[in-house]
Amino acid sequence: MDFPEEFNIAEHLVDGPAREHPARVAIAGEPRAVTYGELAELVNRAGNALRAMGVQRGERVLIVLPDSVEFFAAFFGAAKIGAVAVPVNPFARAADYAHYAGDCQPRVAVIHSEALGEFLSASGQRAQMPIVFAGEESAETGGVRCLRWSEWIAAAGEELEAEHTGPRDSAFFLYTSGSGGKPKAAVHQHKDMLLTSRNYAQGVLGLRADDVIFSVSKLFFAYGMGNGMTFPLAAGARVVLNPARTKVEDILELVRRHRPTVFFAVPSVYAGILAAAEKEEGIADFGSVRLAVSAGESLPAEIFERFRERFGVEILDGIGSTEMLHVFLSSRAGKAVAGSCGTAVPGYEARIVDEDGRAVGAGEIGNLWVRGESAFAEYWGIAELTARAKREAAGDFGGEKWVVTGDKFTCDAGGNYFYCGRADDMLKVAGMWVSPTEVENALLGHPEVAEAAVVAAGDAQGLTYALAYVVLRDAGKASGHLAEEIRGHARARLVSYKTPREIRFVGELPKTATGKIQRYKLRGLAG
Repeated sequence: MDFPEEFNIAEHLVDGPAREHPARVAIAGEPRAVTYGELAELVNRAGNALRAMGVQRGERVLIVLPDSVEFFAAFFGAAKIGAVAVPVNPFARAADYAHYAGDCQPRVAVIHSEALGEFLSASGQRAQMPIVFAGEESAETGGVRCLRWSEWIAAAGEELEAEHTGPRDSAFFLYTSGSGGKPKAAVHQHKDMLLTSRNYAQGVLGLRADDVIFSVSKLFFAYGMGNGMTFPLAAGARVVLNPARTKVEDILELVRRHRPTVFFAVPSVYAGILAAAEKEEGIADFGSVRLAVSAGESLPAEIFERFRERFGVEILDGIGSTEMLHVFLSSRAGKAVAGSCGTAVPGYEARIVDEDGRAVGAGEIGNLWVRGESAFAEYWGIAELTARAKREAAGDFGGEKWVVTGDKFTCDAGGNYFYCGRADDMLKVAGMWVSPTEVENALLGHPEVAEAAVVAAGDAQGLTYALAYVVLRDAGKASGHLAEEIRGHARARLVSYKTPREIRFVGELPKTATGKIQRYKLRGLAG
């Protein structure tokens, strides 16, 4: 895509729509409706307020806010003055905030009152930077001087000219989910949001100005940011925000109240919706939804089939990454294949390669590499890791470097991609590769299984076998007999070496804040 010499993402996504339709509702809730014109004014005030605090071009602004108009304003206010927005999980713990602040060295932090205690604890009860807090006006600050959002915004002007940034200037950092260890900051540029909205939101989903969009996934990570902020603004649509922690009952209430036409979630949420619908008839109504989308992790075929049967809505599964900013492989409406995350999104290329970077044959398991212009520029401050993640392929024909996703995939003759697991999650049993996703899908077909995660374990002879951790729909039914019944269910659907040798029942699976299963923690328990 050709970009002008000067390009600022806030000017494109906020100022442009505000000029075209200032009275149109941009944010439906929660808690109140905000028009495009009101949003643009708030972004300008936030940008001016940051400048008044001395924030310079290229400096980082840490954003610890729930999904809210304040999040939009802080993010685009920072981008508009040429600073770098760094949104992180507002429900994290002190150790997480210590890592984020120590890594990105923010000039200012904008924090919700509910996260303030944890954040200040991370800084040893001392303000390491100016802090602005939103939310509860009378929040306890532990004696640390903090500015209140309402006063901070009110004192700032409502007119702001965008900094003369270029399309390849840094605009924001996004931290990886931490599913494989400590989160890393992927650096994204002003152009990247425009690319994902054109390639995926328009090129695959066909989002429209009359859409009402609801993303269960939160704004602080790549999937949720695209769904709940970039895409609605780019389409001139309306978005429903949920600032609270994710609870299925709250999700269903927001769906009933706002009647979204496009619904984004992750597989675990779709599983929770199905469980609620099976317990209480009529609790879930997706009659308004024309598009349901899943990403974050592979969507089990079992959930795809059950959701379509119950609600008459086909879930479009896709895969994206923090490094690529959003979905780069996706199913298409009317053409979705259960268990597949579809084909390449326009503007992206994908290939499955062996350890030497050479293409494998159809149906063979290999490493997924992808490339496209929305790829991250670097991991902040980790040049060696950046070099390992962005590679030239064997026999490459030029252009953008390939991003090594760390995922194992297969691709059939029709170009449909199938997720097999993270590279370090794969098992090799009896000399043959086993996809944990395939085994988990088989386990999820048992009526008593709510969730499952499969990892490698070793026996007394040093041989590897598949071990399954299972969360039951009813924990009270856990027994050795049920474990054998579930193993038998899997054995009837899998070849022998893929069948779990052992089932361990657990109350919950360890997950990241974005809902991804942390299999490396389960491997540590496996012994």
